[in-house]
Amino acid sequence: MTLLEELKWRGFINQTTFKDPSVLNKQKFTFYFGVDPSADSMQVGNLAAAMMVRHFIDYGHKAILLVGGATGMIGDPDGKDEERQLKSLEEVAKNKAGISAQYRTIFNDKEFDLVDNYDWFKDLGYLNFLRDIGKHFSMTQLLDREFIKSRIGKGGKGISYAEFSYSLIQGYDFLHLFRKKGATLQLCGADQWGNSITGVDLIRKLEGAEAHVWSTPLVINKSTGKKFGKTEGGAVWLDPKKTSIFDFYQFWLNADDEGVFDYLKVFTLLPKDEILHVIEQFKADKPGRLAQKTLAYEVTKLVHGEAAAIEAKKATEDLFKGGENVPTVSVETGRINVAELLIKANLAKSRSEAQRLLAQGGVKLNQQKVDQDEITIAEGDLLQVGKRRFVRIK
Repeated sequence: MTLLEELKWRGFINQTTFKDPSVLNKQKFTFYFGVDPSADSMQVGNLAAAMMVRHFIDYGHKAILLVGGATGMIGDPDGKDEERQLKSLEEVAKNKAGISAQYRTIFNDKEFDLVDNYDWFKDLGYLNFLRDIGKHFSMTQLLDREFIKSRIGKGGKGISYAEFSYSLIQGYDFLHLFRKKGATLQLCGADQWGNSITGVDLIRKLEGAEAHVWSTPLVINKSTGKKFGKTEGGAVWLDPKKTSIFDFYQFWLNADDEGVFDYLKVFTLLPKDEILHVIEQFKADKPGRLAQKTLAYEVTKLVHGEAAAIEAKKATEDLFKGGENVPTVSVETGRINVAELLIKANLAKSRSEAQRLLAQGGVKLNQQKVDQDEITIAEGDLLQVGKRRFVRIK
């Protein structure tokens, strides 16, 4: 299978500047893909685009992965109906570290160049930027974009000069990476198409050279029609401190029947014939949920490692082996002493036993090891001691 065939089959084609996309099969590109550190972790939505990047790498294209330390200080206004709150330098630095670590996990056995656009913006003079870059950026294209019209039109909440400049800042990233590292292709999500085109225009005007963009569509939950990756509790994060490994596994295990085929193609590295085989078996026995089980295991393995995926799978099997007969404990939600909770849940006979279990790392809440004397609990949380003893918080 060629790269283009792979991208088509998996659903990674939205818009592109290539007149003949088959060039991807004939020529090796140096491309870049960026994420702004608006949080210290990527979400499932970011993972979809990152999986597209992984296929480009697997087919021999050279990757530059950018963490937007500079753009993250401003914030992308696209899709926002009001001004973002600026983040402190300390918060941006913390977020950059978190996202960089996740890049290394997802692409752990692949070569890539990790860069931060703060490194080339921090010493760039304002007047020089206006003269050398801003002079070549047409405002007409930006003013025609729908989110700008909605912000500055009647009833809009306005837009600051900082956010208005975001597209030019990102466009300069492409120009800089073209000049310094030979990048001639930007990969992005569908929502970044306009910002990416800015870079193509700057390279054409200032360098007289050709550059391209390839975007992937947003993944939509077919059963709800909404953007995939959200739950009632909010976003699904790759960081286990924000979304526990157990909850991460459960999210994929609960994928809708209608969309699970697409999710297997987008979010796993399983080959086409294996995915088709899984789907064939799934259609023959939907209650068995083989597609969802395969999806949950493969994505958890990719993001958190094989050991974590095996443990989450085993915990799920142990938990649901008895159907609805999983023990529960009724307590007030909120902060609670762990020893008292273990005793009340019949997971420890005494305070000393509870403290010993805690000290040995044998207590988990939603598959995350508990290492504090007090924890915050909520309805539906899963308390665990050892490998096979579970109690659901009620």
